Amino acid sequence: MKGFFTSAILLAAILLFIRFNNALRDHGAIIKLCDTCPPGFELTSDNQCEPRNLYMMYSSLNDKGVGGLKTALPEVRAGFSPQQIDLGRYLFFDPVLSRDGTISCASCHNPDKGFSDGLSQSVGIDNYVLPRSAPSLWNVAYMQRFFWDGRATTLEEQMKGPLYDAHEMGNNPDSLLATLNRIDEYKKLFSIAFPERRGNNISLPEIYTAIAAFESSLISLNSRYDQYAHGYSDALTQKEKEGLNVFRSFVARCAECHTPPLFTNQQIAVLGTPDPEGMPFDPGAQIPMNDSTFRGGFKVPSLRNIEKTAPYMHSGRFKDLRETVQFYTDGRGHAVPENEQLILHWHIWEPNLADHELDRLVDFLKTLTDETFKPKVPDQIPSALESKLAN
Repeated sequence: MKGFFTSAILLAAILLFIRFNNALRDHGAIIKLCDTCPPGFELTSDNQCEPRNLYMMYSSLNDKGVGGLKTALPEVRAGFSPQQIDLGRYLFFDPVLSRDGTISCASCHNPDKGFSDGLSQSVGIDNYVLPRSAPSLWNVAYMQRFFWDGRATTLEEQMKGPLYDAHEMGNNPDSLLATLNRIDEYKKLFSIAFPERRGNNISLPEIYTAIAAFESSLISLNSRYDQYAHGYSDALTQKEKEGLNVFRSFVARCAECHTPPLFTNQQIAVLGTPDPEGMPFDPGAQIPMNDSTFRGGFKVPSLRNIEKTAPYMHSGRFKDLRETVQFYTDGRGHAVPENEQLILHWHIWEPNLADHELDRLVDFLKTLTDETFKPKVPDQIPSALESKLAN
């Protein structure tokens, strides 16, 4: 059986090589890496991109509570060069990273869909339906946990999951290296992005660093909410301000988990969210943490650009924001399966919000939309394959 899978992977690699080799015949354009930082970053004297935003003027809460509107962001992942960020952009949209050249990172993280894919369950290689939805990648530079179950603590660790999962991108380290090192355009670009490297071959750490660099540049901090938080009171309508008050109230308690300005406390929470009909119960963080108290627990997602990432929850259980906020006011544990004894997060209770309060919450959540710095999808990619985006 092992020999069969080895032969299958080898055959897929050969077919992929033929595909991009044929595509390269008509691919005469020269790709140049950008030597300036993305918007929202400043280029330092040592060729690194450092983030610049108004939240840098404020003090951190240091885990002391919800705080006011002028609260600092968590520590950020930064210090990449413009060339590394731009190389990561090409890799992100290139399906050559998958086993057969059919799936790119953008297949599940489309910029036009809030860097998600609009599906309740994402679809991997060979049209395999995955058990969870694709989380958004906006502001991952500030995140400390990755995946819905929080099992990764770095972007590099996270990206190995889909790259090498048999049902997602289906690749393996040896095949990935062999494929990229056969593409002269990539070898040239990697040498530019990593000028201090030794040797001429692309390495795995360089691939991970470039993709992490691009993902760390996905910053969304200039929504109408942010303008209001920084002092422009007319940035929000009266209804949206009412929604903000509900969001921060001790009755609704939304802000205690979705803490501004990142709109997540980055913790694991057990909510008792129902799984879609016909799907088995998802134990969530219990598995990677090996702790039954986290059964049914998932990472509290950021609400930035939440308007763009429907459907909602780890399994896409709720089709829109109104249905999602309704879940929270329907009562503690109302959706927990009869045979499950979950230790629900203490913030989940029975706020009994009125319909108009739920409507105002939705109004407010839409003020968190900001795609000002949405990156450009490459017109062409070094493999000469067609860039793959979520439909």
